[in-house]
Amino acid sequence: MSEARTKTNSVSRLRIGDKTRRAYERRDKSLDHADPDAPVMPPEFWQGASIGKYYRPRKTQISFRIDDEVLGWLKSKGEGHLTRINEILRRQMMSERRKQ
Repeated sequence: MSEARTKTNSVSRLRIGDKTRRAYERRDKSLDHADPDAPVMPPEFWQGASIGKYYRPRKTQISFRIDDEVLGWLKSKGEGHLTRINEILRRQMMSERRKQ
Protein backbone atom coordinates (compact mmCIF):
# COMPACT_ATOMS: atom_id res chain seq x y z
CA MET A 1 0.00 0.00 0.00
CA SER A 2 1.38 3.42 -0.88
CA GLU A 3 1.94 6.14 1.68
CA ALA A 4 -0.90 8.68 1.91
CA ARG A 5 0.20 12.20 1.06
CA THR A 6 -1.51 15.53 0.95
CA LYS A 7 0.01 17.89 -1.56
CA THR A 8 -0.86 21.51 -0.99
CA ASN A 9 0.65 24.80 -1.95
CA SER A 10 0.36 26.06 1.61
CA VAL A 11 4.10 25.86 2.33
CA SER A 12 5.78 29.24 2.40
CA ARG A 13 9.09 30.63 3.63
CA LEU A 14 9.31 32.94 6.62
CA ARG A 15 10.73 36.41 6.02
CA ILE A 16 11.96 38.34 9.04
CA GLY A 17 11.18 42.05 8.87
CA ASP A 18 12.90 45.05 10.43
CA LYS A 19 10.10 45.40 13.00
CA THR A 20 10.78 41.88 14.29
CA ARG A 21 14.54 42.49 14.40
CA ARG A 22 14.04 45.71 16.42
CA ALA A 23 11.67 43.91 18.85
CA TYR A 24 14.26 41.16 19.31
CA GLU A 25 16.95 43.73 20.16
CA ARG A 26 14.63 45.53 22.65
CA ARG A 27 13.59 42.33 24.47
CA ASP A 28 14.26 41.79 28.19
CA LYS A 29 17.48 39.80 27.92
CA SER A 30 17.27 38.73 31.58
CA LEU A 31 14.46 36.36 30.55
CA ASP A 32 16.55 34.60 27.90
CA HIS A 33 17.67 31.83 30.25
CA ALA A 34 14.40 31.45 32.17
CA ASP A 35 13.53 28.16 30.45
CA PRO A 36 16.47 26.03 29.27
CA ASP A 37 14.07 23.88 27.20
CA ALA A 38 12.97 26.92 25.19
CA PRO A 39 16.09 28.90 24.24
CA VAL A 40 15.70 32.30 22.60
CA MET A 41 16.68 32.05 18.97
CA PRO A 42 17.80 35.11 16.99
CA PRO A 43 15.72 36.19 13.97
CA GLU A 44 18.44 34.92 11.60
CA PHE A 45 17.77 31.39 12.87
CA TRP A 46 14.16 31.60 11.59
CA GLN A 47 14.95 33.33 8.27
CA GLY A 48 13.74 31.06 5.47
CA ALA A 49 12.01 28.58 7.80
CA SER A 50 9.16 26.57 6.26
CA ILE A 51 5.63 27.45 7.34
CA GLY A 52 2.94 24.84 6.87
CA LYS A 53 5.31 22.09 5.77
CA TYR A 54 3.52 19.44 7.81
CA TYR A 55 0.03 20.87 7.43
CA ARG A 56 -2.48 18.23 6.46
CA PRO A 57 -6.00 19.53 5.96
CA ARG A 58 -8.91 17.72 7.53
CA LYS A 59 -10.94 15.78 5.01
CA THR A 60 -14.63 14.95 4.94
CA GLN A 61 -16.02 12.01 3.06
CA ILE A 62 -18.84 12.99 0.70
CA SER A 63 -20.67 11.56 -2.26
CA PHE A 64 -21.40 13.51 -5.43
CA ARG A 65 -22.33 12.88 -9.02
CA ILE A 66 -19.87 13.58 -11.82
CA ASP A 67 -20.23 13.34 -15.58
CA ASP A 68 -18.97 10.03 -17.04
CA GLU A 69 -16.79 11.90 -19.52
CA VAL A 70 -15.11 13.91 -16.75
CA LEU A 71 -14.56 10.82 -14.61
CA GLY A 72 -13.12 8.96 -17.60
CA TRP A 73 -10.70 11.82 -18.24
CA LEU A 74 -9.60 11.87 -14.59
CA LYS A 75 -9.08 8.10 -14.51
CA SER A 76 -7.20 8.16 -17.84
CA LYS A 77 -4.38 10.02 -16.06
CA GLY A 78 -3.69 6.96 -13.89
CA GLU A 79 -4.27 6.19 -10.25
CA GLY A 80 -5.34 8.95 -7.90
CA HIS A 81 -8.37 10.39 -9.65
CA LEU A 82 -9.95 11.41 -6.32
CA THR A 83 -6.77 13.21 -5.32
CA ARG A 84 -6.79 14.99 -8.70
CA ILE A 85 -10.37 16.13 -8.11
CA ASN A 86 -9.28 17.61 -4.76
CA GLU A 87 -6.23 19.30 -6.33
CA ILE A 88 -8.35 20.85 -9.11
CA LEU A 89 -10.88 22.16 -6.59
CA ARG A 90 -8.11 23.47 -4.30
CA ARG A 91 -6.44 25.35 -7.19
CA GLN A 92 -9.77 26.93 -8.08
CA MET A 93 -10.40 27.85 -4.44
CA MET A 94 -6.94 29.44 -4.05
CA SER A 95 -7.37 31.33 -7.32
CA GLU A 96 -10.66 32.80 -6.18
CA ARG A 97 -9.25 33.71 -2.76
CA ARG A 98 -6.35 35.62 -4.39
CA LYS A 99 -8.84 37.66 -6.43
CA GLN A 100 -10.68 38.84 -3.31
